[in-house]
Formats: sequence, C-alpha cells, structure tokens
Amino acid sequence: MSAPTDLNRRQFLQLTAATGGALVLGLQLTGCGPEPVVDAQGRFAPNAWIRIDPDDTITLLVGRSEMGQGVLTALSMLIAEELEVDLAAVSVAFAPADRAYDNPMMFIQATGGSTSVMTSWEPLRQAGATAREMLRAAAAARWQVPVAECRAEAGAIHHDASGRSVRYGTLTADAARQPVPRQVALKARDAFRLIGHDQRRLDALEKVTGRAQFGIDVDLPDLLVACIARPPVFGARLQHFDATAAQAVPGVREVFTIPAGVAVLAEGYWAARTGRDALRITWEPPAAAAADSPEVSTALRALVAESGLRVRQDGNPLEVLAQAPQTLEAHYEVPLLAHATMEPMNATAWVHDGRCEVWAPTQNQGGARDTAAALTGLAVADVTVHTTHLGGGFGRRVANDFIAEAVACALKTPHPVKVIWTREDDTAHDYYRPPVIHHFTAGLDGEGEPLAWRHRVAGPSIIAQAVPDLAPAALPNRAPRLIKNVVARSMALATGMIPDFVGFEGARENPYAIPNLRVEFATLRPYTVPLGFWRSVGHSHSAFAVESFIDELAAQRGADPVTFRRRLLRDHPRHRAVLEQLATASNWEASLPPGQGRGIALHESFGSIVGEVAEVVVAPDGAVRVQRVVIAVDCGQVVNPLTVRAQMEGGMAYGLSAALFGAITIRDGAVVEGNFDRYRVLRMNEMPQVEVHIVDSGAAPGGVGEPATPPIAPAVCNAIFAATGVRIRRLPIDPALLKSA
Repeated sequence: MSAPTDLNRRQFLQLTAATGGALVLGLQLTGCGPEPVVDAQGRFAPNAWIRIDPDDTITLLVGRSEMGQGVLTALSMLIAEELEVDLAAVSVAFAPADRAYDNPMMFIQATGGSTSVMTSWEPLRQAGATAREMLRAAAAARWQVPVAECRAEAGAIHHDASGRSVRYGTLTADAARQPVPRQVALKARDAFRLIGHDQRRLDALEKVTGRAQFGIDVDLPDLLVACIARPPVFGARLQHFDATAAQAVPGVREVFTIPAGVAVLAEGYWAARTGRDALRITWEPPAAAAADSPEVSTALRALVAESGLRVRQDGNPLEVLAQAPQTLEAHYEVPLLAHATMEPMNATAWVHDGRCEVWAPTQNQGGARDTAAALTGLAVADVTVHTTHLGGGFGRRVANDFIAEAVACALKTPHPVKVIWTREDDTAHDYYRPPVIHHFTAGLDGEGEPLAWRHRVAGPSIIAQAVPDLAPAALPNRAPRLIKNVVARSMALATGMIPDFVGFEGARENPYAIPNLRVEFATLRPYTVPLGFWRSVGHSHSAFAVESFIDELAAQRGADPVTFRRRLLRDHPRHRAVLEQLATASNWEASLPPGQGRGIALHESFGSIVGEVAEVVVAPDGAVRVQRVVIAVDCGQVVNPLTVRAQMEGGMAYGLSAALFGAITIRDGAVVEGNFDRYRVLRMNEMPQVEVHIVDSGAAPGGVGEPATPPIAPAVCNAIFAATGVRIRRLPIDPALLKSA
C-alpha cells in the first residue's frame, strides 16, 4: 500500500479529469463537507476522498497509521457497511499528509490516544452512506423511477420491480453529478452486516508474505544508507571527529555532521554501520549531566511529600484525614521506560527538483511534513510524506527526530537517503515514559471503610517537552515559519507553567465512591532526559498505583477485592458490569494451590473500561510466572471483535513486559541498557494463556489500542500479594523481594 502524492487543488482537478469517470467522494474526517467541488465534467473532487472507479474499484484513503492495531481494516469496515459492499471490495491506501486528514482530537494528522475509530465512526459511515445515496439517485434517474424503489446491495443498485441492476462502476459519472445530500440515514445497529462481526485483516496476507512495505523496506534507485553517531551522554556536543578509518570502509561514500551528530553515508547498512563504529569522536560534556536514576528517585520522594497542584477535590479530604480513626499510607514508584518497537527508528528522505519526499513509519504525518519543510526551507505544499506500515509505534513514532535526521542527510546529497537506527540507538536515544512516584493517604473508619483519599503524584513533564515540538504542526499550512517558531517558543514557556495533564490522567478520574477525595500533581524540574508518549501514557502508572492501593484497602478491611470494588463502584454501572463479567469468567472464588495467587485490577482509559485477572506462580527463588490472564473489556460499540481481542492480548503483553522487566537506568548522564539482553521484553515462552470477554454496553466506540496495558501490572502485583503476602510497590517486580516468601 503506497501513499499517493500530496496534491494541491489544481493538481487534483487535473488528476480527476484523467480518471476516466471515477466518482471521487470527499470527506473531512471531522465531518462530511456540505458542498462538492466539481470540475468541468461534473466529477466530485474534494481534498480527502472515497473513490469509485468505472472498473468497480473502491478505494479508501486512510489518514491514520497502521502499526498493527488493525485500523486499515476497521475503517474500511465503516465504509463498506454503509456503501453496501463486501469488505474485500475495498482497496485501502495510506493518505498523503494533508490537513483534511487531521485527527480532530489531536489537531494534527496523527495517530495516537486510541482515537482512530472514535474519530472516524460517524464521518466515515456518513461518507459511505452519502456515496450510496448518490449512486441510488443516479440509478433512479437513469431508469426514471423513484429513488425509494432502488436499493443498494453487493456493489450494485437494484430495481426489484423491473429486475434491473447496475454496478457502481457504471454509475460513477452520473453519480458525481448528483447533488450531495446534506443528511443521510445511517444503518441501525441491528442491520449491520460487517460491523460487530469478526473480519479478517485486510493487510494480513501481504504481511505474512512479506509484501507489506515497512519503513525499513523502502528502496529507491541510487538509495544510500546513513548511520549516525549521536552523543553518548544527554546534552553532550560534538567537539571534533576523525573520519579516516570510517572513510576506508568499503562502500562508505561520505562522512558529515548534522544537528543530531556525525552521519556516515554508504551504499548499504553494514558499510554505514561499520563506518560509524570506526569514527573517532570527542564529545564536549554538558554543563550538568542528567541525574542518575537513584538521585531522581530521591528527588521525587521529596517532591511528592509536599503539597502539589490540586487537580481534583471532592468533599473535605484533608479535614477528614486529620480526624479519621485510622489511616493507611503507601508509595508506588515506576521507572523510565523505553518503547522497544520491533522495527527500529528509520526514515528515508529525498530532496530533489524543488521538493522533498519522505518515506517513514510515522504516527505523525503532519509533524513529519512540518519538520521537513522547516529543515529544507521549502513550503509545506512542496513536501510529500509517504506513510509506510509501522513495525510498532506505542507513541514513539509521534516524535520527528528520525525524520529530521533523514532530511538533514538528504540535504547533503542528491541521492535519496535512508537513516537506520540500531537497536542500541533505539534504546539509548528514545523519548521515554517518565519516572513517577505516587503517594497515598487513606482515612478509614473503625471498620476499615474508606472515608478520605489523598493521592499525590510527582514526576517530570511530558507535555513541557512534547508540545513545543508538536504545536506548530497544528497551525495552517500557509502560516509563516516565523509564526510557527513563535508558537513553539510560547508553548515551551506556557508548558513550563501549566501542569502535565497526562501525568495525572487515570488518577484524577478515580471512579471509586470515596466521599472525600483529593488528587495533586507536582512537576519535577529541571529534567533533561527526553520524554514522550508511551502506550497508555499516564494511565500506565496511575492504574498500577490506584488499583494496588485499592487492593491494600480491601486487605486492610479484610474484604474480598472483588466485593470491595463492587461496593465502591456503585455509581459506575459500566465498571460494575465489567467487574461482574471478569469475576465470573475468571472463576474468581476458586481456590489455588500454595504459591499461587489471583489478582484483579480495573481501569478506564481512552473511552474504554478494561478489567484483568492475573493468575501467578511464585517460585521459591522469587521468580514470577504469569500463567493465565482473563480480560473483560467494554469499549462501547465494537467494530471488529477480532481486532478488539487481538489488541487486548497485545496491550496486556506490552504492560506485562514492563511490569516484569522494564526499566531504563541513567548513570553518568547516559542510558545503561542497550539491546534486548539488557532491556528485557516478554518472550514467547513467557506469554500467559489469555481469555478475552467483550462486554456490550451499547455505548459509543472507545479505544482499544492502549486500554489493556494499564491494568496488568496491578493485577499481577495483587496476585503476588495473594500468593505471598508481599506487596509490590515498585516496578519492575524484583524477585529478590519474593524469595522464600
């Protein structure tokens, strides 16, 4: 699947004049445009489109990134459902970078926050229904019969009274001349043929046969490959380098500096990497090195002990805490985490003929195009971004650093250049999930029932680092670069003064019925280690803390964890329904042998509620094995149940990997970990048996890409407590704490 060239309106009109009578139906992803753009021949020609060709080919251009979450299939299902065609009839292509494809929840063209289906549910169904109604109207006009007598089915319009039928492709020219209806009737839920039913992935065959193009697969005539030597310490600067040995490596073409470091350009990857490793470089250390991980932990503990910015308050928690018959306190701590995508960072760029083209596995097409325009000095309209498949995203590919490197290298040569990172590069130069500490104080009555809850969170700010880079891409394409620079600097200043709202997400939204509740957040400043959006972002640590402490309160009261939660979730029927399904499916009350435990956790994120029960075995040496995980999910209206189950399994595995092994260590201003030997990820033989149960609430669609990640760490840790009596309050889980427990 390749992305078409980014087009301005004149070019698009010229293209549609040559499409042989295709019906091109436009839509803005924030809603269908009320009026068509029509060329001299009456063809419909907007900025973003569904196209139906005379040969019956139906093409959907998807403005979101496919990173394994099944978005190409899910969004095609929305179109096919209303257009009354089989899913196999829809051909999918990645859309170009264009403001028409902006994510309305992110204000740029980007994929994140589990928003693809949420933001496309209404617009794409409306687009499919609009095309269907225009085709019906065209057939009715051709046959001179009432539109009401014409029905759409299987890619054709049928007139049952006369027995006539006509394929969509035959009607394209006529349909393009029909007025676009301002309102169309969407199917009722009980009429869905595709939505809500398992559908095989449209991209599965090309992936298993190796035909799908990932970023690292891009190949162009005369392509050169670059590997870059980056500063080994955060904040270090290049002082000087000796490229003599590098230039002696067969296949090495050039060695030069770019803002990120020293680039070695070669005819292939191994020559580029060998040449890079042969460089002799002197780096100037930063004025102040990034603090070592133990120092940051100490600073966070001191910070969380202070009063932070209040982000939620119900009742009078401080007064009630002061008078409570008993109190319970606990700290929970999580480390820096890397994304560890299977496909390392890479991008290809080519600057030629007054244009710049970028091929990249990016989650952020808008930012990629803006980055390339800024570096080349070209207008945004002269930059084309070709989106490839992503070998994992997890939020890492929202950043544009690898795009900038490829463009910077391409400016040095007439050849297209592909920058490829090593696994060690990927681990050492990530945008990490920040280290965070949560501190709880609960006030309890004489029977252990919670009266008050104070939750303090402390950590460095993702928003302060990320927003200044992302904000300019949300401005109109024609905005002067000076304005974009001013916005970036203004946002940098502003985000230094406002709280990091993703830092306390999941803590502020606590669903438990505790009458006096307060949540505070304190930002650790300064913090120079790069931070970014990690799958489920703040929910990844808030769920661990909240669901572990709720379990502590249940244990303090002597209550069953499910019964305790059920009572406190009385105001949240969707949460309770998930809890009940989970308790039943996991056989919660069944006993387990000694050394085994069962734990539960429940968390809402990205519009979905996910509960997980983990069954663990703790060996005498403290090793933890997760044997079974049962998941219940209410994600509202399900588009493709097969994808929902897959995302629940994958999201859980990602969180389990972090809970068991994940930690980035900073020592002497640099990352200690390198490849997967030191930054462990879950292995195939460590994957538990997983069962997924979908709870149908009838609510609007929620996200599924991230919500399964947060609950697994607390579920496993609560299971460890059930098995051993040892409470895990710091991740990753340390087997030394569990020896002979």
